[in-house]
Amino acid sequence: MRDREVPDHRRTTRFLLWSGAIGPLLFPIVFLIEGATRPGYNAWRTTISTLSLSDRGWTQIANFHLFGLLTLCFAVGLKRVFKTGLASSSGPILFAVVGVGLILAGIFVTDPCLGYPVASPAVLPESLHGTIHNLAALTIFLALPAACFVMGRRFARDPAWRVWSTISMIAGSLILIFFAWFFTSVSASADALSGEAVHAGLLERITSMIGCLWMSALAFRLVLRPRLAIRSVWSAPGTEPR
Repeated sequence: MRDREVPDHRRTTRFLLWSGAIGPLLFPIVFLIEGATRPGYNAWRTTISTLSLSDRGWTQIANFHLFGLLTLCFAVGLKRVFKTGLASSSGPILFAVVGVGLILAGIFVTDPCLGYPVASPAVLPESLHGTIHNLAALTIFLALPAACFVMGRRFARDPAWRVWSTISMIAGSLILIFFAWFFTSVSASADALSGEAVHAGLLERITSMIGCLWMSALAFRLVLRPRLAIRSVWSAPGTEPR
């Protein structure tokens, strides 16, 4: 009976890890296609979240929900792989926070902004659901680089993962830099009202794609080389922060 349970456990873990590989690839594919084909939408200037508006908004809403659910699955798979050592708890928790944030971003749709939908006023008071959406987005863009740094710290102690430590640290830094630039651009657009010279949409897409590519690459690495992760026990329980 136990012999059967082990393969089943491994198959389930691989499925959960594959969720973390596929979700971050599907998410940008959908928002890039939607941004390029949505009438009246300017992907260069307008945020990803505004794709949740209009009669085609259900596509991006579903995109948020699917990515969020797959990220939660990946968090569970990561916990199954990293059972001990650095980041064995904090890593999965941060990915779970990202997953919950994505689901909330789909439930609480953003307010019209930056010229989309086309007929919407230039300035609107922020609604409750718009405020919750913005808080969820802020949580995502802070939890994801935190996950990069946490995982990078874990990888730094194993020669087989040392390159991934550097990649993770660079990815986390770039996410924070581009997110700060994006936030500044949105604020500048709100002050200028027209926002014609502000490239908030481009900056947000760059930020999102850096995070998505890093997460997908990490998941693929774990799927292809699970033993490298399983054997990575660098600290006894209670001796290092998790």
